[in-house]
Amino acid sequence: MCAESSTSSHSSTALAEKIVPRSPWRVTAVEVLPAFQLRVFFADGLAGIVDLAGLVHSPRAGVFAALADPALFAQVTLEYGAVSWPGDVDLAPDAMHSEIQKHEVWTL
Repeated sequence: MCAESSTSSHSSTALAEKIVPRSPWRVTAVEVLPAFQLRVFFADGLAGIVDLAGLVHSPRAGVFAALADPALFAQVTLEYGAVSWPGDVDLAPDAMHSEIQKHEVWTL
């Protein structure tokens, strides 16, 4: 005679629902602000500003120089919890979270 088990507490679906990882630094929303700034919202409730004005206009901009075009800058999206733009340009969400947690603004 075998003991019956409860499928609701031992099913793979029930276990998966309990083990869903949520990185606190995962960006859940982004808003474009004037002057090459973004307002970002994180999975843990933290929110802050990312200021890219200095970077996109500097000689050290590299791939970020393309974002000096306001139309391209406004095409910001979220991909897997990271702030991204067309052309494979993105920002490290963990570094962003750390700086916003310390200073409320991440200036690049």
